[in-house]
Amino acid sequence: MPQKRIAIIGAGPSGLAQLRAFQSAAAKGETIPEIVCFEKQSDWGGLWNYTWRTGLDENGEPVHCSMYRYLWSNGPKEGLEFADYSFEEHFGKQIASYPPRAVLFDYIEGRVKKAGVRDWIRFSSPVRWVEYDDASDLFTVTVHDHAKDHVYSETFDHVIVASGHFSVPNVPHYPGFETFNGRLLHAHDFRDAREFKDKDILVMGASYSAEDIGSQCWKYGAKSVTSCYRSGPMGFKWPENWEEKPALQRLEGNVAHFSDGSSKHVDAIILCTGYKHFFNFLPDDLRLKTANRLAAADLYKGVVWVHNPKLFYLGMQDQWFTFNMFDAQAWWVRDSILGKIAIPTDKAELMADVSARVAREDAGTDAKYAIQYQADYVKELVAETDYPTFDVDGASEAFFQWKKHKEKNIMGFRDNCYRSVITGSMAPVHHTPWKDALDDSMESYLRN
Repeated sequence: MPQKRIAIIGAGPSGLAQLRAFQSAAAKGETIPEIVCFEKQSDWGGLWNYTWRTGLDENGEPVHCSMYRYLWSNGPKEGLEFADYSFEEHFGKQIASYPPRAVLFDYIEGRVKKAGVRDWIRFSSPVRWVEYDDASDLFTVTVHDHAKDHVYSETFDHVIVASGHFSVPNVPHYPGFETFNGRLLHAHDFRDAREFKDKDILVMGASYSAEDIGSQCWKYGAKSVTSCYRSGPMGFKWPENWEEKPALQRLEGNVAHFSDGSSKHVDAIILCTGYKHFFNFLPDDLRLKTANRLAAADLYKGVVWVHNPKLFYLGMQDQWFTFNMFDAQAWWVRDSILGKIAIPTDKAELMADVSARVAREDAGTDAKYAIQYQADYVKELVAETDYPTFDVDGASEAFFQWKKHKEKNIMGFRDNCYRSVITGSMAPVHHTPWKDALDDSMESYLRN
């Protein structure tokens, strides 16, 4: 039998999880397919691969990075720890619970360096188009190799889309944007909070980006932060110079007018208005169209494209769990490709699975339900593979405590610590309160 060929699109946390999944099978003596991973950036890490660039990159490709300087994890690391590679194994000691970006990137990279999978990745190689041919039962993947400035095509038995969904901004329009006399940007292009020191800023949105970018600007000296919402306020106990307003209606010069009749002079507007699932390299019959939710549309088990089960998607859900959920998905996809897990051939059965997941999500009423929902999903996938079992409920408990800590002190929740569900050891308290820790380097963070 000819060896199967697998194309993985993206070498961020999801794509790297897939590489690690196949490598772990090979390490146990199993025969695995030929793996080719296409990454449009010049290095791995996906969103965690920070760049100062915005707009277009050095090759004229849309910049993937939505990360910014001084970003710290906004959830406890104990909820995302790899079951097969603990923070203690990587750093040689237990570390505090809310690492900055550079520390998390180093951790992600450490595992795949140890696995030795870099040779499977073709860097600076954005995928231009994917087609499926019924007659041959193969996908044709067309790629632009920027290093050689060469466009070519190759065929594969399976395609795994791991390109993420937090890199193409959703940008609304409001009356007065054209004549606003300050800085106007989407969170995707936000890079440095110091730019907004001594400025009155408006942060549009009421989810994690708005919360965190507003907090960063507050920490680094913004004069005032105003956030506005469409459906409901974030509702935390904000500092004195932070206020929440209902929906923006219009701008007149530098004055923002809100739906409650109030107004505010602002120097800058940061649109924390979310991201799009965007796959311009896929035709309609292969392209996922979904809202950002826990039960993504048209994906059996959250990963199998119901309209062509030879195509898989990783990490397309809204996320409480991240790295370890990507692992659970990657191990499951690997085993289905290796023939260990049978995907139903009846499309109605695949669709019924999707409908059941959507219905279960829709039955939820609060964040605790959502966290438990995704925890149950992770447990379901882990139980069907040889991914190391870990205390998923313990990770959920860290998330429950995190929610309480945020309600108690939104600017101090990162000063708490949690117990690792992988090693059982308690994280130390970080040496400096988050609001005072202006240096986000790995050297500063790991200092005892």
